[in-house]
Amino acid sequence: MAEPVFFSPVRAISVGEAARMIEGILLDPSAASVLIEGLAVAGEGGGGKLVFVDGRRNAPLMAGLSAAAVLCQPELASLAPPGVAVITTKFPALAFARIGRALFPAATFPAAVSAQTGVSEHACIAEDALIEDGAIVEFGAVVGARAEIGRGAVVGPGAVVGPDCRIGRQTRIGSNASILASLIGDRVVVHPGARIGQDGFRFIPGPSGLEKVPQIGRVIIQDDAEIGANTTIDRGGLGDTVIGEGTKIDNQVQVGHNVRIGRHCAIAAHVGISGSVTLGDFVMLGGRVGIADHVSVGDRVQIAAGSGVMHDIPAGQKWAGFPAKLATDFFRETNVIKKLAADTRRKGPGK
Repeated sequence: MAEPVFFSPVRAISVGEAARMIEGILLDPSAASVLIEGLAVAGEGGGGKLVFVDGRRNAPLMAGLSAAAVLCQPELASLAPPGVAVITTKFPALAFARIGRALFPAATFPAAVSAQTGVSEHACIAEDALIEDGAIVEFGAVVGARAEIGRGAVVGPGAVVGPDCRIGRQTRIGSNASILASLIGDRVVVHPGARIGQDGFRFIPGPSGLEKVPQIGRVIIQDDAEIGANTTIDRGGLGDTVIGEGTKIDNQVQVGHNVRIGRHCAIAAHVGISGSVTLGDFVMLGGRVGIADHVSVGDRVQIAAGSGVMHDIPAGQKWAGFPAKLATDFFRETNVIKKLAADTRRKGPGK
């Protein structure tokens, strides 16, 4: 990896401390004082770096490692070369992420863009807005009437927090994001350019054309959620649009009005969720999934990338395809079609 320019570790972490941090096992206790000063992929590594190797298919990477320490499963430990401290853990990638957050907190939870503290004299703040001590409102931001910004929150340059909105403590609102008709919890990250709380897309055909239906609900984003850059979340029509605790939404996702997303869901880029959809807890949506309006998706459902969902999905199932169906059915049908195509090619045209 090239020399880091934008992110530097806040401190070095000893191998012994790293092992304790993830509840891993350090195979050679004499290596406990070796310092970890950065992160790298296993194929590059380097002095002072921590790397990880996950799974038997990546076992060949172990032999050529150059690093201060490696995280790996116990069955791979014997493959590490001399001089590399080995920390074993059942989930190396997860452990790597936890240590990485300790080394690079600014890459995990965005800090203010500028070096200022408090409220910039170049921000536009309504007289009756409430901003707790320790919050930062940067250059060019707008905070509307009666809005509230919690302690430790950051409102980035050019961001807009509309009238009566609530921004929780330690929450980050990225540059040029807009927040309207929304209540946002603690430790939420809203990345730059996100649009939250604009009215939903609802029109009724009339004699002279499409008649707009007023959207008077809210957006509620619970604690520890993350909203990607340029993602849009429409406010509810009469009720609320709700994003559950700990849910992570990628860039360029569309969430329609009255959608209710459960806790700890993962939603990849370019997903489109139509109005009044309900997602349970721990749902995972691959990139470019589309969900039709009023569909209900149960807890722990997984939907493959590019799928089009038009029906309710019971809890715990895996779906794929367009239109989406049980993943086992989708792959079985795909394999049958592949076989038929191969047979046709082998027999030649017209046979």
